[in-house]
Amino acid sequence: MARKLSKNIAKARSLVEQRPYTIADAIPLLQKAKYAKFDETVDLTMRLGVDTRHADQMVRGTVVLPHGLGGKAKIVAVIASGDNLAAAKAAGAEFVGGDDLVEKIQKENWTDFDALIATPDMMRSVGRLGKVLGPRGLMPNPKTGTVTTDVAGAIREIKAGKVEFRADKTALVHVPVGKLSFDPQKLHENAMTVISSVVKAKPSAAKGKYVKRIVLSSTMGPGIELEAAVADVAGKA
Repeated sequence: MARKLSKNIAKARSLVEQRPYTIADAIPLLQKAKYAKFDETVDLTMRLGVDTRHADQMVRGTVVLPHGLGGKAKIVAVIASGDNLAAAKAAGAEFVGGDDLVEKIQKENWTDFDALIATPDMMRSVGRLGKVLGPRGLMPNPKTGTVTTDVAGAIREIKAGKVEFRADKTALVHVPVGKLSFDPQKLHENAMTVISSVVKAKPSAAKGKYVKRIVLSSTMGPGIELEAAVADVAGKA
């Protein structure tokens, strides 16, 4: 038996036609379809023409959103040594330490942070934390800029709205691009920045059509498909 939709969901979905929209039309429509009583997150989902079972077709990277993500500021932890400890504290990291922080994470399964930055010299110790950090997507990685000697710069980027994108097993990339309360132009610019970054991260081994579908949605709202041309425009930006 089909599940009956609530009046709010049915009304929101009725506003969206089954056709691709320009991003300029999709954002106001998504805001119009809002019915939840909280400030929903706006997500961008891209279906890519890659096979992530092959390492040379993996799509992964980071991007700093020009207008941030909104909501609570990200809590950052840093594992470093020497002068980098003071630099991390000065840059605003909430938790800073060396082997003592590694031990806390390992023994207590402690992960009360949104991002973890480590300096290269500490990665031998941090490597032991794979079982704790890996499943939560918190393991520092040079490709995402979280293994670095410039801890202050990395902290600033994360605090400013740096997000990571990664194609999952089904070749989908999900990235938050802001809050539904944002000015439409700010959401537009954030979304285009993400699309551009994903397009530019196309692996050389990927064959055929790279961006197959793009959908914009909110936490509780309907999904709105975007016109394929948005990927071409973003790729040239």
